[in-house]
Amino acid sequence: MPTFDELIKQVKSQIREVAPQQVAPKKAVLLDVREPDEWQSGIIPGAITLARGFLELEIEDEVPDKTAEVVCYCAGGTRSALAAKSLMDLGYQNVSSMTGGFREWKNAGLPIEMRKALSQDQTARYARHLMLPEVGEAGQLKLIESRVLMIGAGGLGCPSALYLAAAGVGTIGIVDFDLVDQSNLQRQVLHNEGTVGQPKVESARRALTGLNSAIKVVPHQEKLSRDNVMQILQNYDLVVNGCDNFPTRYLINDACVLTGKPMVDGSIYRFEGQVTVYAPGKGPCYRCLYPEPPPPEMAPSCQDAGVLGVLPGIIGCIQAIEAIKVILGVGEPLVGRLLMYDALTQKFREMKVRRDPACPVCGDHPTIKELIDYEWFCSGATLNH
Repeated sequence: MPTFDELIKQVKSQIREVAPQQVAPKKAVLLDVREPDEWQSGIIPGAITLARGFLELEIEDEVPDKTAEVVCYCAGGTRSALAAKSLMDLGYQNVSSMTGGFREWKNAGLPIEMRKALSQDQTARYARHLMLPEVGEAGQLKLIESRVLMIGAGGLGCPSALYLAAAGVGTIGIVDFDLVDQSNLQRQVLHNEGTVGQPKVESARRALTGLNSAIKVVPHQEKLSRDNVMQILQNYDLVVNGCDNFPTRYLINDACVLTGKPMVDGSIYRFEGQVTVYAPGKGPCYRCLYPEPPPPEMAPSCQDAGVLGVLPGIIGCIQAIEAIKVILGVGEPLVGRLLMYDALTQKFREMKVRRDPACPVCGDHPTIKELIDYEWFCSGATLNH
């Protein structure tokens, strides 16, 4: 039986090795096969991190093109040689191992980047996320570094924010100027009997940080308007909209289009709800679907028409899923698709929504290039959650 040194010598005779100075990161796929704790000391910019123990299991997801140039590296050049041989056995045609590994790369003064890593507590907390190839450590770090703005801490905002906080979204802003009312408790699950009469943003903040003390919740106890929306919006990556009136819906839509921010939009009525994602430059906006607000008699509020308390929980959770998909860049977000739910028949339906080339905000020749008077535009039509 050969010794380990003899085995490595045999492997290296069967693969191609390159010096760090010969590596062209812009042309080759750099594959870091060290262990996760080693990545904390830095990685080569642009490298894919895939621990040697998971190489054969996950490489085809990370590098599906078996003709691509792949340069493996580890700390000193031994594990990367074994990795290169494994890739060749899997059919990869242009594989090499970097001699001297990351240590020699660093000693040569070549560029490195420091990689953030999950703490031990975070690894334990998000263990079920880390098992998912679509999330993993890199995805969880994206969630932790993301900043989501919730429009409203009502029926939709409460369940959506609750699950985003549980998922580890690092900063959650909440815009709401209302106080908790006893009638809210039937559906707004962040609030409780002890917070009746208190600002919703503060009640929500305590509930969310009680669930996950590592996140930051930013309360915006003010009415969203064209005077403050741009200033608030600039601090966030994504909007989850659960607002309860048409002026705010058109306001936040136009602000998102003008700033290029994606928005996960939801609405509810009695036993029915709907969800879609508006992504500027990738699909339609709210005005493409609803060019003008309906008259008040066509859109009675929940106060007048009622709403099943469980319904916003379902729709709000779907909004949370869509927000996470947008943050992670996985799956197929509901861009250009309106998902409709009927609780009485327990059926989902989907409707295609196309961008309107004549849309005054996102169309080919937009006429609305700054925020307008939305109260006047909507003439008081409301959809109160």
